[in-house]
Amino acid sequence: MIRLHVAADLRAGAGFEAGPDQAHYLTRVMRLSENDELLLFNGRDGEWRARLSDVGKRGCVLIVTDATRAQVIGPDLELIIAVVKRPRLETIIEKAAELGVRDIRLATTARTNADHIRLDRLQAIATEASEQTGRLDVPALSGPVRLGDILSAWPATRRLLFCDEAGDAPPAAEALAGEAPGAWAVLIGPEGGFSPAERTAVRSIPSALPVSLGPRILRADTAAIAALTLWQSQLGDWRGA
Repeated sequence: MIRLHVAADLRAGAGFEAGPDQAHYLTRVMRLSENDELLLFNGRDGEWRARLSDVGKRGCVLIVTDATRAQVIGPDLELIIAVVKRPRLETIIEKAAELGVRDIRLATTARTNADHIRLDRLQAIATEASEQTGRLDVPALSGPVRLGDILSAWPATRRLLFCDEAGDAPPAAEALAGEAPGAWAVLIGPEGGFSPAERTAVRSIPSALPVSLGPRILRADTAAIAALTLWQSQLGDWRGA
C-alpha cells in the first residue's frame, strides 16, 4: 500500500487536502481514485489508514480512518557527512534514511569539493526513502556547517564514531562490541579524507571512538553505508529484529 509522509495531525475522521505534488503522484502517477486507500504518517501520531475523497483535476482530499501502527522512536543515531559530489551525496541521504538515521548533518572540511547543495532536493530524497522503507518518521537534514564549528560545540553526552581512514584504529565491529547504546553520531569524511588538523581535532574529543572500516579505501557513500550497518547491528534496532 502507498505510504505518504504528511505534516497534518492524524486522527480518526480528520480530513485535509493533499499537497499539489502528492495529489499529482496519487491520482496521476499511481492512478488512485475515489475511496482508494493509502497509509499516512507524520513522525508524531503513528501510522494511519486513509482514503481518497473529492478526487478532481485540482487535487484530492485525504480522509483519515483508523490507526495501523503506534508511533515508535528509533535509535538516537546521527550521521555527519562531509559534503561530496551530488550523486554520491544523494545516495548517502537515501541509504541513511533506509538505515534508520534520526538526523543528518552536512559538514564542510578542508578537502570538501562538491557541487551546489539543494537541501530541498535532499530532504525530498530522505522523505521518499522513509515512505518506502516503512519507518514512521523522516530524518531531519541540516547544514552545511564547518566541521570545526561542529566539533567545537560537541556535546559530551553523545559518542562519536569516527571512521578514520588512516588505518591505525581498531576494526569497527570489534570496537563497537564493547560499547553501549545511547546517543551516537557517525562521522564520514570527504573523498580526499580529513586533513591532519581535522583528524587531530576529532581524536581530541573525549567521546570519540576512532575505528577502521577495513583494509580497502572506501568512497564516502560506501563508508557511510558500512558504518551505519555496523552500528545498527551492534548497538541499534537490528538487535533482536
